[in-house]
Amino acid sequence: MGDGALTAAEFARRMAALGPFERRPRLAVAVSGGPDSLALAFLAQRWAARRGGGILALTVDHGLRPEAAAEAHQVHDWLAGYSIPHRILRWRDPARRVARQAAARAARYRLLGDCCRAAGILHLVLAHHRDDQAETLLLRLAHGSGPEGLAGMAAVAALPEGAGEGLGGPRLIRPLLEVPKARLVATLKARRQPFVSDPSNQNLVHERVRLRALMPVLAQDGLTPEHLAGAAAALGRVRACLDQSVAGVLARAVAIYPAGFAIVALEPLLAAPGEIGRRALGRCLVAIGGGEHPPRQERLRRLHAEIVAKGDAFAGRTLGGCRILPRSPGLLICREASAMAASVRVEPGRSARWDGRFAVQPPSRLGRGLRLGALGADGWATVATANPALRRQALPAAVRPSLPAIFDARGLVAVPYLGYRRPGAKLPAGLALAFAPAYPLAGGRFTVA
Repeated sequence: MGDGALTAAEFARRMAALGPFERRPRLAVAVSGGPDSLALAFLAQRWAARRGGGILALTVDHGLRPEAAAEAHQVHDWLAGYSIPHRILRWRDPARRVARQAAARAARYRLLGDCCRAAGILHLVLAHHRDDQAETLLLRLAHGSGPEGLAGMAAVAALPEGAGEGLGGPRLIRPLLEVPKARLVATLKARRQPFVSDPSNQNLVHERVRLRALMPVLAQDGLTPEHLAGAAAALGRVRACLDQSVAGVLARAVAIYPAGFAIVALEPLLAAPGEIGRRALGRCLVAIGGGEHPPRQERLRRLHAEIVAKGDAFAGRTLGGCRILPRSPGLLICREASAMAASVRVEPGRSARWDGRFAVQPPSRLGRGLRLGALGADGWATVATANPALRRQALPAAVRPSLPAIFDARGLVAVPYLGYRRPGAKLPAGLALAFAPAYPLAGGRFTVA
């Protein structure tokens, strides 16, 4: 293969490993204008067209550089020359001028995810390549990551936490993770296609750029991008095996409830090898806590060790935005009230997410001024006073304040999971509310027709 242009046949083989795809595949391709993403757009368009489908190229203009708007329009013109549909997504956050890379990344995924949902596209294709994977491994080594992080970027993944507000969403696919950047540059040179050079990729204030500058020195001692990416791939295979074992423990031990809590049977958790048990516990905390990553390994290890040592005598702890409480013959894991997010607006016909855990899809005809937030202790008192029978139901007391509830200017309007509605309040049918953490217990699931 060498450093020559990536062929259509090679790209097709890499895409085949990331299926399934619908009969006439539609892809969204994130295109910054750099050589990696432009090459990906051309390869993906040819791949989809041969199967009766097509792509939608998406460029995010963060507004962080004066040249960004002009570059986005240049990308539009280039792609138009190949009849590739293209949209420019603008980040309009007034705080963007002081945003760091992490905030810009979150905004980028949010805009891309929302656009895919609106267009009904199931696959968001990213141009991360072998050199990116090598840099990611080094970054995570520097940050003390465990096996999960050192496995690098996955070829197929769910959108990161907070990426879009609605129910469902596209999966991320990275068909170029084993392809060196040089081959993507060669792919453009073969077309005589220019590309955008982002000066921020040379700015040593960014940690990734500093590591990139060290790569030639590391390569002299054998730490080449090829070897580093290969190590990440090997750790990825280890992670997959661990994930399979963890999934088995979760299936036997954990029951997830739509009100956003979990009941964990102790016996399967305690019987699992330590690493597997800790990972299963961490998965529960991510799903119930609405986060993106498990708690730090040392804290998770201490919690797991305490549960193993005390068994039925475990008295309870908080970790990862969750309360972990004894509930014979196991554990109750619910959201920690003090860690919950502020309420969010519920706009007519516009999906929203709250607390990283619940997604709401309102009908197009809905009164304004509504908000989705935590029921809280005062809200529970209101509901229980209106319907005392709720005090006798099986819902654990620790869960009650964390229930999602609808509010207006007058206060509590409705609590869907309790069937409560304020007397005289009009809340139209069709308001869909679901427990949908960004990183669910069993991982992402993607279905195509």
